Amino acid sequence: MTGGEVAGILVAVFWAILVSFLAVALVRLAQTLRATTRLVADVTEQAVPLLAEASATVRSAQTQLDRVDAIASDVQEVTSNASALSTTVASTFGGPLVKVAAFGYGVRKALGRGREAQDAPRATGRRTVIVGRTLPSSRRRKQKG
Repeated sequence: MTGGEVAGILVAVFWAILVSFLAVALVRLAQTLRATTRLVADVTEQAVPLLAEASATVRSAQTQLDRVDAIASDVQEVTSNASALSTTVASTFGGPLVKVAAFGYGVRKALGRGREAQDAPRATGRRTVIVGRTLPSSRRRKQKG
């Protein structure tokens, strides 16, 4: 064999090895692409129902929020109505009730003074403490009246 033939054989062997490595690399790349395709398909199969459930949950939450908003606005309206009713009742019945209470207080005071005059002989022995000193009950009546 001559030097040219040996070089040709070496080049052919080199190309055969190179083609073999490239074939192995392409086969591995094809396997990787198939596995990736399966993975994407599986993720898509699982993600689509999850997204549908999430969408339904969001819609349900929106419905509940709308209900809560309606309830809150109703409560606000009831509160304002109760406040208005309270103001109306206070302004309508407040004045006459104060007058009746004042009249009742006056009647009690008037009836109470008559009792004090009857109870006076018994109360003479009582003493009251005012700012560190005691006064007889007769002086106490003078200070109050």
